Amino acid sequence: MTELKEWLNSINQNKTNLIDNDQDLEKEYPPFIINKCMSGFIDTVLIANEMNIHPDLPKKMQYDFFINIVRPRKRFSPWMRKEKHDTLDLIKKYYQYNDEKARSALKILTKDQIDFIKQKMNTGGKK
Repeated sequence: MTELKEWLNSINQNKTNLIDNDQDLEKEYPPFIINKCMSGFIDTVLIANEMNIHPDLPKKMQYDFFINIVRPRKRFSPWMRKEKHDTLDLIKKYYQYNDEKARSALKILTKDQIDFIKQKMNTGGKK
């Protein structure tokens, strides 16, 4: 099984076509994740967008497009993750809101109101 970093290294750095060497690897190619990774850089964002416009292309064609269009360069960025807000979780629990409503409520609540909610939701014990 080919790892994500092997796919990205073949596109970004060494330009070794993995699918030409082994046709079974075409099934393993993750186009959505590769597009997401390539969209994180200013020089490849438009290329990734072009692939997003044509998601129905075969995996091999998408991979060949990336490997032939992207200029070789070291590209690394940590995986983007959503920030976790403890306050948002408290508001969700206190008001029994979903994520969207809790974010809206967080925008209009004052610091005193948030402190009150924190005090009410404090169950004690070790954290």
